[in-house]
Amino acid sequence: MNIRSAEFRDLARIMEIYEGARGFMRRSGNPNQWTGGYPSEATVSADIASNDLYVLEEDGQLHAVYYFRIGDDPTYGRIDGGRWIKDGPYGVIHRVAVSTPGRGLISLIFDHCFSIISNIRIDTHRDNLPMQTALAKNGFILCGIIYLQSGAERLAYQKIGE
Repeated sequence: MNIRSAEFRDLARIMEIYEGARGFMRRSGNPNQWTGGYPSEATVSADIASNDLYVLEEDGQLHAVYYFRIGDDPTYGRIDGGRWIKDGPYGVIHRVAVSTPGRGLISLIFDHCFSIISNIRIDTHRDNLPMQTALAKNGFILCGIIYLQSGAERLAYQKIGE
């Protein structure tokens, strides 16, 4: 498996992976996350242009996509029902999608991000039980509730190194 920055030539396949992830969410009891075609092609294009979107490929085929950058996320400024484990510079992971759940691809993504910075924050929908399981399996700690710009709540997680 190879992880690299996404390129505009990857856009069609990335959108297929996101479409598949939306279907998986619906089938696994999470009908309210990523509605209305989110993430849109415009969002994905902006992520590619900012060099914050990554893909996981094997033998020239894309199998996963995710957003990752180091820097403050405005939605993480307020956390209710808990607190962040550590302040300071952190990496943010968003919009994780894999083409084939159950292959351990999410763990590879988390390992990649953690190899860059040892303070990672991520959030997920309350109904996204597969992601919550993956986060716990990979050492992320539930820290509280954050709110998106829309006002929707998300479960906020963090993992830090020694």
